[in-house]
Amino acid sequence: MKDFYNNYLNDKIELEKYQIIGIICLVIVISGVFGWVYEFIFYFFNSGMKTFYYQGGNFLPWINIYAIGSILIMLFTNKYKKKPVVIFLLSVIITGVLEYVSGYLVLKYTGCRYWDYNTEILNFLNIDGFICLRSVCFFGLSALLLMYFILPFCIFFSCHVSKKTFLIISIGLCSLFLIDEIYNLVFTRLFGFPRASKLYKIIGFKYMDYKCGK
Repeated sequence: MKDFYNNYLNDKIELEKYQIIGIICLVIVISGVFGWVYEFIFYFFNSGMKTFYYQGGNFLPWINIYAIGSILIMLFTNKYKKKPVVIFLLSVIITGVLEYVSGYLVLKYTGCRYWDYNTEILNFLNIDGFICLRSVCFFGLSALLLMYFILPFCIFFSCHVSKKTFLIISIGLCSLFLIDEIYNLVFTRLFGFPRASKLYKIIGFKYMDYKCGK
């Protein structure tokens, strides 16, 4: 295992195309679920440890912006695997830009604000409520977890199971989450299907109240 990790850090592991695709799929799933768990826990404390709020807009426990952020982090920091401080700082910038741009565009074109750090705990140095020091520092630390544990685990897994098993697990899981995402983002708008959040609210799940209306 030590030799494998050293090879990972020194870019000596050669991957086939199917492994790269499968690894990306696994990272998309793991990071999206990680983000959901983080927000589920954080907003419990943010509410004064009184209420657990279901996060995201899907049936499955997964939040898309964390998956997008993880892919961007891998793309821009992979060559700095031997420099954790560089990875941390780059990830702070990458996730900060992603979070600000995403929040701004969603507010501009839909009139909805899905998060507002002005109303949350530990919101030091927040900018327009879209990013704050706590959020980007947490994402920077999460990037270290991604690059030094999650990604090497996914690579190790791809090297130690059969091609068929690896693709069934990685692409199969990712497909479930993406189908869920497409349904809630596209089908609900085009065909008027009920969103996951609406159905979950009916059966008693609690959600954070979003600010909508230009």
